[in-house]
Amino acid sequence: MRWWIRPLVRLLAAIGLPLAVPALITAALWLLPGDPAEIVCPPGLCDATQALAERWELHRGPVHFYTRWLQGAVVGEFGRSWRVAQGIPVAELLWESLPNTSVLVGLAVLPMLIGGLLAAFDVLPRRLDVVWQGFGLVPAVILALVCAAFVQIRYGALSYDGWPGTLRLLLGALVLGIADGALAGAIVGTRSVFSAERRQRYLQFAVLRGESALANALPNVLPALLGQLRARVLHVLSGAVVVEVVLGIPGLGELLWDGTLLQDFGVVLPAAWAFSLLAGALLFVQGVGEIVVAWQVRRVPAGVVEGGA
Repeated sequence: MRWWIRPLVRLLAAIGLPLAVPALITAALWLLPGDPAEIVCPPGLCDATQALAERWELHRGPVHFYTRWLQGAVVGEFGRSWRVAQGIPVAELLWESLPNTSVLVGLAVLPMLIGGLLAAFDVLPRRLDVVWQGFGLVPAVILALVCAAFVQIRYGALSYDGWPGTLRLLLGALVLGIADGALAGAIVGTRSVFSAERRQRYLQFAVLRGESALANALPNVLPALLGQLRARVLHVLSGAVVVEVVLGIPGLGELLWDGTLLQDFGVVLPAAWAFSLLAGALLFVQGVGEIVVAWQVRRVPAGVVEGGA
């Protein structure tokens, strides 16, 4: 297989994912029993079903709804919430939720990056792997419940502001960073990649010439490391939904959960679209990284005539 096929597929997937996710949710909305407008405004509970259908672009079918929604989403216009916060612009809900999720995911990924870096330099002893793997055996939902119970017992059931709210965020990041094998996978996975590369003959000759093993191995292992990092960040993003709901962190995950429970597709669509944009951005970075590494490895060194024997 040609070297450029795999990164090209990633770049196409990065573009297609934010288009496919709202399309699937739109299809699910029309596949639910009953008319979509009746889901938003049941005739027995309100008298303006048709008016609301026109207001939320539900009266002309799924294709019209999808295209109009996508046009608005490109410019940051997502309409208003149907049920979660009825009448409130969804863009406001997203901007209020995004910082918490960003901090939560960033803090969760940080120990994995540090652990992977230390493993690459062989700073962490291998005998400690069993410790990281032991922490990783605990499911995120169980650890999140323990942390939520600790905060509520210590600060009360409604402790969501000030230091208790910050503590919920820090504990949530800790849960995402170590539970379900997140930290253990980063350490063991990075070490295994470098260990396998160090056994290659070209690297052994480079070390004999006095060159750095890491500098020689990094271009060859970087695509694999980028793939592992993308998988771990996606793992953290998926777990963020559970952690935010259990710990009561007002982020994108909790917003998506609330919208799903209340069948508020005006909220579900933008929240899911935000997650798809993040996943697409990770695919894009991985694809570009693979192209840059491949170009760097394949380029002709200075002073060497291409094609010369």
